[in-house]
Amino acid sequence: MRKASYFIAALVVGGAVAVAGQERIDQDVFWKIRREGTNNSKILPTLHVLTDVYGPRLTGSPNLKAAGEWAIEQMHAWGLKEGRLEPWDFARSGWTNERLAAHIVSPVKDALVAEALAWTPGTEGIVRAQAVQLTLPQRPTRDVLTAHLAALKDVVKGKFVLVGVPQTVLVTFNAPALRREDADVVTQLNAAPAGPPQQNQQPQAQPPQAEKPAQPQPLTNNQIQEQLNQFLVVNGAVVRINDAGRDHGQIRAFNNAAYDVAKAPPTVVMRNEDYGRIWRLLTDKRSVELEFDIVNRTHPEGRTSYNVVAEIPGSDKADEVVMLGGHLDSWHAATGATDNAIGCAVTMEAARILVTIGVQPRRTIRVALWSGEEQGLLGSQAYVKEHFGTAEEPKPAHEKFAGYFNIDSGTGRTRGMTVFGPPAAGAILREVLAPFTDLGVLGATTTRSRQRGGTDHTSFNEAGLPGIGMLQDPIQYASYSWHTNLDTYERIVEDDVKKSAIAIAAAVYHLAMRDEQLPRFSKEEMPRRPQPQQPQTPPAATPAQPPQAPPTTATGAASR
Repeated sequence: MRKASYFIAALVVGGAVAVAGQERIDQDVFWKIRREGTNNSKILPTLHVLTDVYGPRLTGSPNLKAAGEWAIEQMHAWGLKEGRLEPWDFARSGWTNERLAAHIVSPVKDALVAEALAWTPGTEGIVRAQAVQLTLPQRPTRDVLTAHLAALKDVVKGKFVLVGVPQTVLVTFNAPALRREDADVVTQLNAAPAGPPQQNQQPQAQPPQAEKPAQPQPLTNNQIQEQLNQFLVVNGAVVRINDAGRDHGQIRAFNNAAYDVAKAPPTVVMRNEDYGRIWRLLTDKRSVELEFDIVNRTHPEGRTSYNVVAEIPGSDKADEVVMLGGHLDSWHAATGATDNAIGCAVTMEAARILVTIGVQPRRTIRVALWSGEEQGLLGSQAYVKEHFGTAEEPKPAHEKFAGYFNIDSGTGRTRGMTVFGPPAAGAILREVLAPFTDLGVLGATTTRSRQRGGTDHTSFNEAGLPGIGMLQDPIQYASYSWHTNLDTYERIVEDDVKKSAIAIAAAVYHLAMRDEQLPRFSKEEMPRRPQPQQPQTPPAATPAQPPQAPPTTATGAASR
């Protein structure tokens, strides 16, 4: 298996040499990077502080700002310079959950597992009340939903309201692979570069037709949730309970779409196993009594959020910059280890390695830890707009930018990189990464897409700058730790994150030392920018909303 891996990697590297073959790789520095990153890694201590001390790190929360301040202090201690918090306008108050205790007290007694939905209020102390079921019509219009809810005013008053039939979570017999086969990675890296999304063609002119009476349109899910939340607030529901709908106690708790605690009742997402139990008891005509204590806080000062920046100063090309980073913010159900304290720790470690071994980069190397990523890449969007502008309307620093490395896909080791740029940019990165095939790094590919989305390097791509994203082994990221209450320090694979830091440190160093910047698209070659997206306001996290259920009526808890 090892021999086959080297053969596959040799094919990738051989292709790179055939395309470029001109890179002067400083093997002595690369060896020093390996030795320092392997023998003296500080990744686990960094992760411990970011997760156990400062997690969770929801955008706008005191924890996030404190984590940023600590990161600056730590990077200064390692020898980085110019550490600072760069503010941007989040336009929402911050929010934190300080306490959530949930129990079923009748007809049985047991603890329940739930997470608060962000930007919802808490309860006024300990509350005990009956539970009721509530389901919604499918694809209702506003009038249909209004009529449906009007009949339920007395049912929800003073009650815990379970919204939606429990989701059926099937047993998984075939677990997803934890590692990617080398052949699969090579196939992906050798695929044709992703292009920009196809622009819709103009429709052909149609003959005029008689206008039909406008039909009422079904509400969007966000509109349904807004109307339902308003109904529950006005009619005195005690707590809204959503089904997490995932296996093995996983919970993904996102946010109230309005980002306004006055526009939602106290709301929790409950693990599917507990939610289903309560629902079945109610369906069996048993009276169910619950007891909750939820303490949530809002933080007006959180309207200003911060990106964290620190640097290794350059020498003769100091006005040019190579960047690396990840997002420091997390969701609030866990401590945000794999999403994305790991990315921050890896990039901090890569910078630490370079300082420790005493390199003198020609270009400035800048670490950036973003906030607001989970609400729509808001921090990196603000930073790129402020410092670089776009290819169409560039600021002076735009032409001085040499690349941004981003890592944000969990604990899995880096297997390759994707850069926004022409084929020559990918060829250079393939040569730089070739010495690390034994660490599982199998090359690089390119993209022509300027579509924003996924993670922060696409903020740079959208601006026409070379953003570089990591291709990683999946481990249990998408299946168990991404945005869930299981995203904790225990999910870290130490060997993987060490290898990622080594590969990124080497690539960053090389780009900081080249005579020329990483090749970019010329003005004539630059892919068209996608149609402008909505203004940068935090979007609704729609996965947090419960699914719509078949139309039925609400059922109160009745004694058997």
